[in-house]
This record gives sequence, structure tokens and C-alpha cells, in this order.
Amino acid sequence: MERPELPLPQLHAFVVLAEELHFGRAAARLGIAQPPLSQQIRRLEDKVGYALFSREPGRIGLTPAGRELLPAARHALTHLARGLTAAREVGSGRAGRLRIGFAASLALTVLPSLLHIFRERFPAVDMDIQEMTTTPQLAALRERTIDIGLLREPPADDAELGFETLLTEPFVAVLPSSHPLAAQRTVRVEQLADCPFVLLPRAVGPPLYDQIANLCIAAGFTPEVAQHAVEWQTVCALVGTGLGVSLAPESIRRIRLKGVAFRRIEPDTVRTRVAVAWRRNDLNPLVPGILAALNHDPSDRP
Repeated sequence: MERPELPLPQLHAFVVLAEELHFGRAAARLGIAQPPLSQQIRRLEDKVGYALFSREPGRIGLTPAGRELLPAARHALTHLARGLTAAREVGSGRAGRLRIGFAASLALTVLPSLLHIFRERFPAVDMDIQEMTTTPQLAALRERTIDIGLLREPPADDAELGFETLLTEPFVAVLPSSHPLAAQRTVRVEQLADCPFVLLPRAVGPPLYDQIANLCIAAGFTPEVAQHAVEWQTVCALVGTGLGVSLAPESIRRIRLKGVAFRRIEPDTVRTRVAVAWRRNDLNPLVPGILAALNHDPSDRP
């Protein structure tokens, strides 16, 4: 990048003198004596190669070259001032861009309250919100393509990433409304033993998949997976067609689909964790702000 040809202090001195057309008043505005001001203007005129002010006894005026330079000088100074303000806003964490990954099911629970709180606190921040499952979120955090992840069942320990549990929730049975078990208020997990299952692929969230599989194994059977689907809404839609049943986090109840019933399960001893994830060494000043928003009064969360 080329160095600027005209020093900014000289441009500032030029603009002030052009507005005052009086060396004494201009020097007073700049907080300097008249001789240094005259020197600044002389150096600027040497740079330009032409006089910028006409000097007559008792008054000065802008030359044609000075009139031509004035709008550009004002624009440069204004642009710099705006840039400095923006840099300070970003540096302080009051502005900038924050990239958030979130598991689709959290769009119904954690995400709305988080965005509401964060938008109230940081209205100048642009948020890029991307829907993705847990495994892609962890990869995106390490690759620095997102800044914050909202996911289920984070790893137990990770040297690069930090995690904080936001909430835990039980599992529910997802059934076609016409299924005989849908007539019960509570379903025992072993009652699902002969049913085909619709589940998320293990690759998109191994810990969550294993929790569901272990629920079944503890009840004496291994789930027979008839169909995989990447998103919970698709899982529920496929269940509604009669393709199978599923076990899902309780928040999935908020997906309202015709032909789908949600029932409590027994034993009700397993909880899935919802967590926020971030890079431990992240220098983005917005990250502490969103972590603070997530630690807002839990009663604000749906």
C-alpha cells in the first residue's frame, strides 16, 4: 500500500484555515501558534506544487487549487474520523460481526432469547447465524469460520475449545399419533423394542446418538434404525408418516407437526446437555459479550 502523499495534520490545518480565512483564528482552533500553522500550510503547498491561498494585506482567500482540494480534504478527514470511531466500537466489543452456529432444535429454545438479549445490549453488532449440527460446529470453531457454537453434548475435554452448559433436558418418545402407545401419557422405553426408529446419523452428533442408543440398550434392546435424517424436524415429519418412532430431546415438542405425538418416557434418568462453545484463545471482543448474554437470568430463556 502506498503511503499517503499528503500528511493528515497538514490537511487538517488546511481545512481549518480554509474555513476561517484568518491565520489567528485558525491557529486558535488548532491550539497552535501562527508560525507553525504557516509552516504546515507552506509544506502542504510544496507538496501540491501550487499555492492554496492567496495572501493580500489584511485578508487571505482560497486559490482555484485550494478550492479544488478542499472537498477532498474534508472527505479524507471525515472518512478517517468515522474509521477511528468504528475501530474503537469494534475494539470495545460494541460493534463488529459475530458468527454463530446453532443446532436446529435450539432455534426453538435457547437461540431466540439469546438473540433478543444480545440485540438489546449490542444493537450495532451484525450477527451471521448458521444452522449446523454438533460435529460441523466443532470443526467450524477450530477452522475459525464461526465464533460461537450452540450445540448438544459437547466433548468432555478440549484444549482448544471452551464449553459451558446452558441447560439440560430429558428425552421424550416421538410417535405417530395413530400408534397405540400414543394413547398413553408415559411410555416405557422397552415398549419401543419392536418399533423401527428414525434417528439422526451418529456422525452429526456422536454423544447424543449414543445417549439415545444407550437408553434403548439399558431397556434390553438395540434400536433398529429404519431411516436417518439430519434435522429433528425431518425426523418428526418421517415419524408422522408412520415410518418409525424416535427418542428426542424434550424441546423437540415445540415442533408442531400434524400426526406426531410426544410422550414422556420411563425411566426418565438421562439428560442431554445444551452448551455454548468458543475458542479459548479467541481475540474477538464480541465473544465475551455473548457469553455474558448467555449467563443472563435463566428465567429469560424459554
